[in-house]
Amino acid sequence: MGRDEKGMTGSKSTGARSARPPSPAAVASGPSDLIYDWNGQLPCSFSLDVPAAIELNDETLRDGLQCPSVRQPSLVQKQAFLRTLPQIGVDAADIGYAGASEQSFEHVVGLARTIADERLPIRPNCAGRTHVKDIDAIAEAQQRAGVRIDAALFIGSSPIRQWVEGWDVPRLVQTIEDAISYAVRAGLEVMFVTEDTTRARQKDIATMYLAAAGAGATRFCISDTVGQATPGGVQQIVPFLTGELAAHGFGEALVDWHGHRDRGLDVVNALAALSAGARRVHGCALGIGERVGNTALDLVLVNIALLGWKELDLLGLPAYCQVASEMTGVPIPRNYPVVGQDAFATSTGVHAAAVAKAYEKGDAWLADRVYSAVPASLVGRSQEISIGPMSGKSNVVYWLRTHGFDPTTERTTAILEAAKCSSHVLSDAEATRIARAAGRRRVKKAG
Repeated sequence: MGRDEKGMTGSKSTGARSARPPSPAAVASGPSDLIYDWNGQLPCSFSLDVPAAIELNDETLRDGLQCPSVRQPSLVQKQAFLRTLPQIGVDAADIGYAGASEQSFEHVVGLARTIADERLPIRPNCAGRTHVKDIDAIAEAQQRAGVRIDAALFIGSSPIRQWVEGWDVPRLVQTIEDAISYAVRAGLEVMFVTEDTTRARQKDIATMYLAAAGAGATRFCISDTVGQATPGGVQQIVPFLTGELAAHGFGEALVDWHGHRDRGLDVVNALAALSAGARRVHGCALGIGERVGNTALDLVLVNIALLGWKELDLLGLPAYCQVASEMTGVPIPRNYPVVGQDAFATSTGVHAAAVAKAYEKGDAWLADRVYSAVPASLVGRSQEISIGPMSGKSNVVYWLRTHGFDPTTERTTAILEAAKCSSHVLSDAEATRIARAAGRRRVKKAG
């Protein structure tokens, strides 16, 4: 999930290796025991069954800000972003890394106070290592803000990470038990997180999570830290963890899914996790985050709504994405799904003709779906017909009518000819200028 973790002793190394790992030469030559492949476990197919319950955790203000190219927002900007979350059905948020710096700590306190003072229906949490320093920072922030802040305590789990760091599982287990027990005594509710869970061995996962449960953790997060998982792999690992917890008396444990988009499977993996029994999924606005980013929470929300899994009001989704874009300096691509400028625009003749015919029938529902899998009205937008080199007469006639012009033959021909010779879609200003000029020529000719 985040930074390198250190044990309760403060040492980066968590002990001597319990068994001799493969040699570097063996690792470099091909597959080895250093990466456990959940995706290769049979059966590897997946299905999207309706989840029993769905919760959503926004990571934009912590994991999202680890993106190498973002601008770090001010507290005021973070507060404005936080206020958009309840409007789209997000009920939890990672409000920062309290132990990272003094400024980060003050922002965490300020955001927690905002939640309390404005009675925002958001459950805040903070990421931290399994280390006294980070735990103390979260506990102090909770005390100063006067609102509960869950501690999301993380530690590495995969064999490849163990090899690099020189860790062994017994030492990791001891660190987990010490850290979580300490956090519980400090009055914190703990979500235990393993980094790189989707490349960790079954026995290691079971051992570590059961140790965390025994020490007092109440939530358990599976992390696809490097975007390794496929949907089939997700639906192997989620039931495995929930089954292990239930078999050892922790049947009420809540499991989270935290994904990354390195293979572009972030959204479908989040849906697969919910369908397989995960209670809550994590994500960031616009999918921002380190490397290529985290799960795009905005698109997860859209798909949950379209699947009928949860009733959501997504009219505030464009504002949520816009605020995130402005505070981080990350532009929204024109072709970004749902909230991008071109998401509901078409300039192709056949497509536009179908949309225009639907509007002519007076059927807005039909027009919103005849050439769109996502209805624009879901997020408060509308279908748009533009005019470009691939356009036909229908595009021009529709544009003229919706912009207050009589679609005469002269206007229609003039605009269509200009569009066919253009290297781009005509702007409204360009089309308006041509329409007016054609109108003046028609009047002059008639005179």
